[in-house]
Amino acid sequence: MIRVLLAEDHHVVREGLVALLRLTSDIDVVAEVGRGDQVVPHALKTSPDVAVIDIEMPGLDGIGAAAQLKAALPTCPVLILTGFARVRHLRRALEAGVAGFLLKDAPVQRVTESIRQLAAGGLAIDPALAAQAIVHRPSPLTPREQAIVALIGTGASTCEIARELCLTTATVRNYISRVICKTGARNRTDAARIARESGWI
Repeated sequence: MIRVLLAEDHHVVREGLVALLRLTSDIDVVAEVGRGDQVVPHALKTSPDVAVIDIEMPGLDGIGAAAQLKAALPTCPVLILTGFARVRHLRRALEAGVAGFLLKDAPVQRVTESIRQLAAGGLAIDPALAAQAIVHRPSPLTPREQAIVALIGTGASTCEIARELCLTTATVRNYISRVICKTGARNRTDAARIARESGWI
């Protein structure tokens, strides 16, 4: 029997997943949590074979929870189950030591097969996202540049970005120039588009 810890903040989604997983003959949900900061304490109490974790959760995001779980219970692989089809999330998850990454619209059979793969020591990564991660080059942007280009993507002006990040407008203009140069964009709006499509923000 594969012992599973499930971390999902939406109660209805969590209940549905628990019910579906318990229909299998070889998977048992031994712990359910609705917050990222509850993952490690419950895992230490229940010793799951696999943890299935959402990304967006209160207390601590799923990738942060996965990193903490890997440190506290390295024998328990993590399957991220998310609604966010973003390359940057996949890259962050892999850096945190996650062994599986699937989207919530995956068929139930795919989810259960992935849990079995992880329990057996394998990997289970959404193939479309994996292909995107291979095609898209790593981000050339620094964290500060990523923050600025993300704000550009919301339509924020140079002055608004400066206020938000506690910088001078001259400093923001310098950052924007560097971002445009690094992305090979025509202008700031194009830079935001390129960064978004490349999974850098």
